[in-house]
Amino acid sequence: MGNALLTAIALMLILEGCAPLLAPALWREVLLRLADMRDGQIRTIGLSAMLAGVILLILLLL
Repeated sequence: MGNALLTAIALMLILEGCAPLLAPALWREVLLRLADMRDGQIRTIGLSAMLAGVILLILLLL
């Protein structure tokens, strides 16, 4: 279980690092737009990302 968790965290960090590495100007613009959003909008984005991850995980485990 611990090894799988560390692998998942490592993959998340790799994917999260792709955007600023490949398109730093676009990444900065996205962050600036995110800073202007209301809390509810940010929560909706976070919930959507979590649900997409859960669905993907379920599909991969079936």
